[in-house]
Amino acid sequence: MFLVALTSSAELIYQFEDQQQEDRFYRLINETRCPKCTSGSIASSNAPVSRDLKQKIYELILAGTSDEEIKNYISERFGASSSYKPAVKGMNYFLWFGPFIFLSLIILIFYFNKRV
Repeated sequence: MFLVALTSSAELIYQFEDQQQEDRFYRLINETRCPKCTSGSIASSNAPVSRDLKQKIYELILAGTSDEEIKNYISERFGASSSYKPAVKGMNYFLWFGPFIFLSLIILIFYFNKRV
C-alpha cells in the first residue's frame, strides 16, 4: 500500500500546462543518459543527479525553453555523451563518417591492385 502511494505521489510531482509539455518532458528524459548509471536514461534512474536533472528539465520546459536549448544545457554540464542522440558536428563528423570513408578507401585499394 505504501509503495503504491509513494509511486503515485512521485508521478504527481510533474504537473504540466498542456500535453505537449508533458510529451516533451518524457521525450527529453528518455533521450538523456544518466550521468551516474552505466547505461540507463534519467527516466529509469533514481540516482540523486538524475532526479535533480529531471527537475531542472521540468523547470526549463515550464519556463518556455526550447528543446535545443535544454539539450545544450545538458551537454554543456555533462558532456556530449549525455545524449543518446548526439549532434553531428565538428570532430564528430569523423566519428560518424570515418568508418565509411575508410571502408571506401580499402575497397578502392583492392580494386586498383587487382587491375594491375
